[in-house]
Amino acid sequence: MIDLLVPYYGDPEFFRATVHSVLAQADDRWRLVVVDDANPDPWAGPWLESLGDDRIVYHRNPENRGIAEVFRQCVALAEADLLAVPGSDDLLDPNYVEVVLAAHARFPDADIIQPGVRVIDEHGHPSSPLADRVKQQLIRPRGTGARVVSGEALAVSLLHGDWLYWPSLVFRREAVQAVPFRPGLPIILDLALVLDMLVTGSEMVIEPTECFAYRRHSQSASSVKLLDGSRFAGEREYFELAATLMRGHGWHRAARAARWHVTSRLYALTLVPTALRTRSLAAVRTLTRHALGR
Repeated sequence: MIDLLVPYYGDPEFFRATVHSVLAQADDRWRLVVVDDANPDPWAGPWLESLGDDRIVYHRNPENRGIAEVFRQCVALAEADLLAVPGSDDLLDPNYVEVVLAAHARFPDADIIQPGVRVIDEHGHPSSPLADRVKQQLIRPRGTGARVVSGEALAVSLLHGDWLYWPSLVFRREAVQAVPFRPGLPIILDLALVLDMLVTGSEMVIEPTECFAYRRHSQSASSVKLLDGSRFAGEREYFELAATLMRGHGWHRAARAARWHVTSRLYALTLVPTALRTRSLAAVRTLTRHALGR
């Protein structure tokens, strides 16, 4: 079984599409847990109940907790051996549950599974942003077929550029619940969690079979933060922490990758012209500082 824990706050049409993609799974070994983070319109609960499927569980927070706290809440609510936290605007292909459960059966000791993902835009059309192309084609570990990756080599690649798609990741419940989310990292808390798991010995399976559609659009939390540069301020703080963590673990190559965080700095540099066009001088300063490593 796998628990699919969906935090909901946002576009109702995207959310309906996400739920329907879960209901369309070819393999029915799933439970859907929706955590409504005090959405202003409480329509989701009655709508989910109207579907008449006892595999759907609904929780509504009395007040908005924010995405970081809701991630923690979702992980804590999991009961199945495996869990995933899809976004309320992402889509699961009909083979998602089948693919990830088969990967777990083949590699039962791995704590994390990264299945094959395609990127779509807000209209559902295929999308291939430059950052995704660089991470997937240049940084992601090379290899073919389903395979296990772990240790410092995996940490180095992730610190060069986070090529994971958090909403698609599958975790072994006991392993992920044993490692708390770091506080104060709303944008990069997913990478921080995975790296904390790696230093405790967790292994990851890369399963290339495409089974998940990750929606990247201009109003996502990470995209909005890019425009004012606040994302990179948070990233710089975390990379300093990660360098200390990796060095303390004896992973010196990973510590260097954290200190340099090359792709993050280059990405900030590519956003400077946009910040200049929008006359966001504070963003220009933050982006330039990050790009120069200062």
